[in-house]
Amino acid sequence: MLIVRLGAMGDILHALPAVTALRAAHPEWFLGWAVEPQWRALLCADGVTAPLARSEAMPLVDRIHLVPAKQWARHPFRPATLQAILAARRDLREAGYDVAVDLQGAVRSAIVANWARPARLLGEEEPRERMARLWFTERVATCGTHVIEQAAEVAGCVAGPSQGELSLGLPSLPVDAAAEAWCLTQAPVARFVLLSPGAGWGAKRWPVQRYAAVARALLAEGLAVVINASPAERQLGEQVSAQAGAGALLLVPTLSQLVALTRRAVLAIAGDTGPLHLAAALGRPTVGIFGPTDAARNGPFHGNFRVLRHPESRRDHSRRADPEAGLLTITPEEVLEAARALLQAMPPVYESRAAAGDFSYAQARANGLPAVSAAHAKTPPAAQKTGAR
Repeated sequence: MLIVRLGAMGDILHALPAVTALRAAHPEWFLGWAVEPQWRALLCADGVTAPLARSEAMPLVDRIHLVPAKQWARHPFRPATLQAILAARRDLREAGYDVAVDLQGAVRSAIVANWARPARLLGEEEPRERMARLWFTERVATCGTHVIEQAAEVAGCVAGPSQGELSLGLPSLPVDAAAEAWCLTQAPVARFVLLSPGAGWGAKRWPVQRYAAVARALLAEGLAVVINASPAERQLGEQVSAQAGAGALLLVPTLSQLVALTRRAVLAIAGDTGPLHLAAALGRPTVGIFGPTDAARNGPFHGNFRVLRHPESRRDHSRRADPEAGLLTITPEEVLEAARALLQAMPPVYESRAAAGDFSYAQARANGLPAVSAAHAKTPPAAQKTGAR
């Protein structure tokens, strides 16, 4: 079976629980995954090429197909692009997949899945790009609120109705020995909080000054603080580090190193961005700072978490440069209050969907987490104000 989820980081992490559950239900199946090269480390440790058997370095899939679709789109008429596309198509066809599952729902991902010439190609009834349905041989109507639930509904149809619902637990992520060794020399020995101030676009990015204020307060309370920045966000990380003052450690890790680093964090604080979803996938306590994106749809799903979002924020995926107005109402004090609650190991709050448009009791119990009503939960004031769960 071929899984197609080319990117991006958070979206792949949201697809992983469904594929992990599918692997647990069918350990004998051969699973391949088509992915953009920059996200390979979410499936396989760096340096691993063709393992003879699944291992902690490549725990989930049997084969990875690298599909640099974005690079091809930047240079569509170069001879090298055509050669690379033909090679990728040939590679997928020769693998002999009988089933493909498009968990991206885009035209390009549907085309990539079709390259494998599977007898069955499954996708959502209402994919992100409606034209993608033209390539699906089976369209799955989904009713889950969260994208992780929706992916599980599509993947769960591979084995037919007799399979039943997939059990969604923490996903399988690779353990990279070199990245683990890097952490031993770079990560703080003391308990540390991981701050990731970057975001895919400006409307989702909480201000630098506020991240710095949170960092200063955590340092004053005796916690170590690590500021994570991708190479493209190094300047942003440097600004937070400079304003946070002495003690905050700026790191610019590779993706494999970030996985290892996040495993060691006692808490992660970030906006709606890949590092936040990585922390949730690893079961780390998380504080999510949300603005124009809907946390009920694509916020943290596993582990202990608090999501801060202004009630008047509306879902808007426009790539605006300035922070969304609702995001700017969230204060450092509210983030710190949510962080302290998690550090004190308070149980997560799952309000009823009728009360807050949030996760149901049934889903909370299905994930092995306590479910309490908003009326009886001792929710921090900041979380109550923003409808955190």
